[in-house]
Amino acid sequence: MTQAIDAGAPARLTRPELDAMIGLLAGLTAGTVMVGCSRDEPARQAARSVADAWEARRGLVLDVVDWPETAASWLRQARRFTAHGPDAWAVIGQVGGWVSMGRRLTASTTWAAERTVASASLADPALATAGCFLGLRGALRDGGTWRVSRRLLIHHPAGEAR
Repeated sequence: MTQAIDAGAPARLTRPELDAMIGLLAGLTAGTVMVGCSRDEPARQAARSVADAWEARRGLVLDVVDWPETAASWLRQARRFTAHGPDAWAVIGQVGGWVSMGRRLTASTTWAAERTVASASLADPALATAGCFLGLRGALRDGGTWRVSRRLLIHHPAGEAR
């Protein structure tokens, strides 16, 4: 059985995790970023940390959007999350809500998983098997990274060549 390394309820971002997320966004040559998160307080605080760190790099955060773990369709949140055509997206949240949000984003918007960076809380094999996250990448709590490739979640420990 494949297990997630860092997935679970969002927690306060570690410094290495935050740095890895910002590095991944910079690697996408993003200028404008939309930040999204689940509606729990730890995820909201983590989203604010990502937004502040991105703006400290002289990047522009267009908005911070949150979504519930359960919703009728997530369409309103998906449209808001893709409004203004950001260069990239950053996400923090719980796996269940993000999988549902990702499916709505894929079906109804111009969102691109390969232009999205996620936190360690989303490093879960459920993303790889959901069918809508190919190219999604994220940070691990130790500063390593992960990405969705085909139907696999591939981890890169901190310090490993990617």
